[in-house]
Amino acid sequence: MAIKLNIIVCSTRPGRIGLPVARWFESAVKKDSRFEPVFVDLAEINLPIYDEPRHPAMQQYEHAHTKAWSEIVKAADAYAFVMPEYNYFPSAALINALTYVLKEWNYKPAGLVSYGGVSGGLRAAQAVKLMLTAMKMMPLPEGVPIPFAGKQVENGVFKSNELIDTSVTTMLNELAKWAGALAPLQGK
Repeated sequence: MAIKLNIIVCSTRPGRIGLPVARWFESAVKKDSRFEPVFVDLAEINLPIYDEPRHPAMQQYEHAHTKAWSEIVKAADAYAFVMPEYNYFPSAALINALTYVLKEWNYKPAGLVSYGGVSGGLRAAQAVKLMLTAMKMMPLPEGVPIPFAGKQVENGVFKSNELIDTSVTTMLNELAKWAGALAPLQGK
């Protein structure tokens, strides 16, 4: 059975390059029969700043948007966060989305497709890994950092290169290993 991989676009900013980067990544994942990619755009999900009255560990959600988000997160076997670096940190939309639910994330691997300036989003990737581990996820050491990603978007389409493509293959191989290893902890 294919690994259900949620590809989560973590930028909600108008004019974002995250959307073409995520579409390119999705097309790469579709070529790998081990995965069933599911495209998730936080701009479309449009979660308000966390507004549940109870702690997410209780899973007693009152709002329809939280219940819908919970189902999206719970359905995945693994995640790939396509994330920008804003001020050396992950986007507020990503931090908010992670905060909304808790147990739904547990015991699943997470790959990071990060982009930004010279660092390729690596500072933001390192920062978010702390939060992912606290949520009982396995953030992979292998990722897909994309420096100066804006220069690789032409007419709304991201143009990759050999180095980036190799990092995708490496990360997907690790996601597949970890998804299999962690499945028993998820009760699968």
